[in-house]
Amino acid sequence: MTARAHAPAVSLVPHTHWDREWYEPFQRFRLRLVDLLDEVLDRAEADERFRFTLDGQMAAVDDYLEVRPEHRDRVLRLVRSGQLAVGPWQILLDEFLCSGENIIRNLELGHRRATELGSPMPVGYLPDMFGHCAQMPQILSAAGLDHACVWRGVPAGVPGHAFRWQAPDGSSVRTEYLAGGYGNAAYVFSDPGHFAGRMADLGRRLAPAFGADPVLAMYGTDHSAPVGSLVKLVAGLDPADVDVTITTLADYIGERDPHDRSLPVVEGELRSHAHANILPGVLSVRPHLKQALARSERLVERYAEPFAALWSAEWPEKFLDMAWWRLIDASGHDSVTGCGVDETATQVFARISEAGHLGQAVRDRVAGGLARQVSRDAVLVLNPTPAAREDLVTVDLEVPDEWEDVAVELPDGSRLPAQTEVRGERLLLSEALPGEELPAFLPRVHGRELFGSEITHWTCDNERRVLEFGVARHGGDTPFDVEAVRTAVTGASGDWTVRITRAAHRTLTCLARVPALGWTSLRPVPGGRPVEQADARTEAVLGSGTVRAEGRTLSNGLVSVTALDDGTLRVTSADGTVLDGVGRIVDGGDRGDSYNYAPPGTDQLVETPRSLRVGTAVGGPLRASLTVERGYDWPEAVDRAADRRTATTRPGSVRLDVELRVGEPFVRLGLTLDNASLDHRVRCHVPLARPANSSHAEGQFAVVERGRTAEGGFSERPVPTFPAHGFVDAGGAGLLLTQACEYELLDDEIALTVLRGTGWLSRNIHPYRAEPAGPQLPVPAAQMTGTSTVSFAVLPHAGDWHEAGLVEAGEHFRHPLHAAPGTGPLEAPPASHDGLSVEGAVMTSLRRRDGELELRLVAASPEPATAVVRGAFRGARRVGLLGDDDSRADGADAPVVDAGTVRIPLRAWEIATVRLSE
Repeated sequence: MTARAHAPAVSLVPHTHWDREWYEPFQRFRLRLVDLLDEVLDRAEADERFRFTLDGQMAAVDDYLEVRPEHRDRVLRLVRSGQLAVGPWQILLDEFLCSGENIIRNLELGHRRATELGSPMPVGYLPDMFGHCAQMPQILSAAGLDHACVWRGVPAGVPGHAFRWQAPDGSSVRTEYLAGGYGNAAYVFSDPGHFAGRMADLGRRLAPAFGADPVLAMYGTDHSAPVGSLVKLVAGLDPADVDVTITTLADYIGERDPHDRSLPVVEGELRSHAHANILPGVLSVRPHLKQALARSERLVERYAEPFAALWSAEWPEKFLDMAWWRLIDASGHDSVTGCGVDETATQVFARISEAGHLGQAVRDRVAGGLARQVSRDAVLVLNPTPAAREDLVTVDLEVPDEWEDVAVELPDGSRLPAQTEVRGERLLLSEALPGEELPAFLPRVHGRELFGSEITHWTCDNERRVLEFGVARHGGDTPFDVEAVRTAVTGASGDWTVRITRAAHRTLTCLARVPALGWTSLRPVPGGRPVEQADARTEAVLGSGTVRAEGRTLSNGLVSVTALDDGTLRVTSADGTVLDGVGRIVDGGDRGDSYNYAPPGTDQLVETPRSLRVGTAVGGPLRASLTVERGYDWPEAVDRAADRRTATTRPGSVRLDVELRVGEPFVRLGLTLDNASLDHRVRCHVPLARPANSSHAEGQFAVVERGRTAEGGFSERPVPTFPAHGFVDAGGAGLLLTQACEYELLDDEIALTVLRGTGWLSRNIHPYRAEPAGPQLPVPAAQMTGTSTVSFAVLPHAGDWHEAGLVEAGEHFRHPLHAAPGTGPLEAPPASHDGLSVEGAVMTSLRRRDGELELRLVAASPEPATAVVRGAFRGARRVGLLGDDDSRADGADAPVVDAGTVRIPLRAWEIATVRLSE
């Protein structure tokens, strides 16, 4: 028998884990990246035995080449020679804090960028994410990747170095488990004198887990480069002791059988603490980042792209690409997580905001083009949902004062009810000026804009000494000449009055009927039939009645909500489900850091408000609201020396805005928190209607069931706080969310974290974690002092989440209709246009690609479904997740289009990408 048979075989993968921004902001880290890659390229070119894996993310390559564009050909040659492994991701993301579509676009962008250099690493490399979402195996498989590679979140039941990871739809990928982490061989090189012995020891220690496969030794860690003597040290090893091959992760995993059915199967998300810390506190720290990312993702995914795809003659590709670059960059696992320094968080927030601005710009450009087809006395309403909707929209319309009641008229002549919220001020300005100063007033006029409106007419009354401007939303067709005004007032003397009067207008909440992903126009008309006399379609929305506000109670026939004496709410559904005590606020101490919550040894929970004011319910018949204001004395901070909260307090307040709309089976809640305290966690509690031992939470293309505990075993306390992105549901209490949130299922309540303040990035000594998660640096802005807001809705129900229609309710809640004032001529005919409708599946994306519409769907159901798509198209075909024609649609037959309708059979939880051609 040869020496090689006795010696452990080790595949050594030199690499770096490059946190693009973290305990230093992006540009400071980039300077170090440039130095590192300069060195790596020199070594690779000097010795063809050298290999390097560049962290699976193209961002590191792009950031380098922006500084060193002259080195692109060097990078390209090394990628194509196999010495440098790059991609397939654009950035190493956090899988729970961004949308599912963001994950796909990340992979799409990284794969494309890596392909431009040669070939992406054919491995879904996920080395440092804080857990992994349930649908990641399907995403990777549908993108043509047979392998994943992970560290955190792997359950205790995985005995070796690989397992088969299965998504909810049944698709799976072979998954390499990084035993000991992505730097399990980094220590081996710390002292060249001990290198040989440590390498042999590593091989022998890990060999049992690898069986007949070579041991995977990951040589690299955060922001590190391999030692200059790497190749020489390995060449000097005695193969009788340890047989080491320098390789890339792509080559090592590429030699494994992706279809090995002997591997243990792990289903769904990976959030176990058994083998590594998953640092769950990142779900709740700096919640404004999570809120901003979700808002900007919706603007781009559900408004800008679909509206431009269907209603714009020009596809604004560059603007949308810029938005996606920023959204993807912000999804980094040290970015939106908020676990970096304050400078990093500031930069991330700015990047997210820019993405939102780009989405707004595209949406408004499309709406502006359509508004030119709508009369200027009407309003354009766009529907972001692929189903026809009757829903509320709040608009400002010019309505004569003499109209006591107002309705809105649709293009087909039908009328829908409207509710007056505010009658706008008519007199905008009455200012006394000496006559000789009147010309100096005119620079306030810009074109014909004055005080945010347009000048419709003006008069100069020399006898009464009054200069008056009439303004309105639209100035009309009569030209306005400011020089004529200047001529009229030149030479004026004495005391004058300048008066600006706006046309009568009102803020109206209207019921609008809008086609699927389409648009319509609404025009105000006088009077209108009582709401109770609405047509059959409108009655479906009105349910069993309008919204009524009486005392402390709101009701709409589907659900009622009453403010109780303690400031909490009783929410009752039409089926008799009661949630008693919604909105209870519980404040507790937190002596942890940005990665992990931990209460002080002696905690003090504050539940009883110092002051309480419950407002009277107002509004109706389409929407009504009430407000509950509570003041608290929250301890000032945590006294770390005493391991308890301080005796001194600071005032805090929580305003709860409660809103009920016609036709909605849920109650909308808005929390506004004013916080001056440090080191604490505030949670909003929602009671269950019936006992529950598990919760269901909607995340990235899936709804995941979780118990009330988390699997532990490593060095952090396995607190059972979990992420939810779309909704969380347990015991008949459904919470519809607008952002990624942290929740915990308690004995008889769901606790939703609405604020968590901490002053440290990481702490070396942490009650719930045995080892630091990063450097101990102060992050004072993470204390979240000041004002913050959280919005969600509560839906009480019988049955489970699927029977209660929580997916559909969430779609409705998060994606309001979009309105824009008409700017067309008064004679423009009323119009309404259909877009694209989808039944039986959830739309996550609609865009233009290669001259076609590309539609992405997911069967958000535990049962197989058939998606029915209707629109103005003649052809349809399934494509791969990344848009290629080499689809992995399980060999599905080509969809057949019949009169603008296509039916697409889907497995439960299957993600499908479809191209539609005209």
